Amino acid sequence: QVQLVESGGGLVQAGGSLRLSCVASGTSHVPHTMGWYRQAPGKQREFVAELFHSGSPNYADSVKGRFAISGDNTKNTAHLQMNSLKPEDKAVYYCYTKEFILGGTPRTYWGQGTQVTVSS
Repeated sequence: QVQLVESGGGLVQAGGSLRLSCVASGTSHVPHTMGWYRQAPGKQREFVAELFHSGSPNYADSVKGRFAISGDNTKNTAHLQMNSLKPEDKAVYYCYTKEFILGGTPRTYWGQGTQVTVSS
């Protein structure tokens, strides 16, 4: 059974930094992507950043230049360094992993989420 556990959320003042971490267990040994989505109150869940199996990152325009994703595919870990945080970054951040099964449908698994609050 695949499980993802996030950590590192909390309260920070605008302009501050936080580092989120995610550890996945029970995953298959197949190519996968790990990343983060977030959901603010009253809004839809939105993409934040992802790390491809190749190691290449991808970011939402709203966080480019401020957030950095890193990880270790062999350890199924991902980290999101968030700098220059803004009040609009306040949300529950969800880690996910997406496994690409040869000849099959990709499977996505989600963590429980970690709250990030940015005070102005």
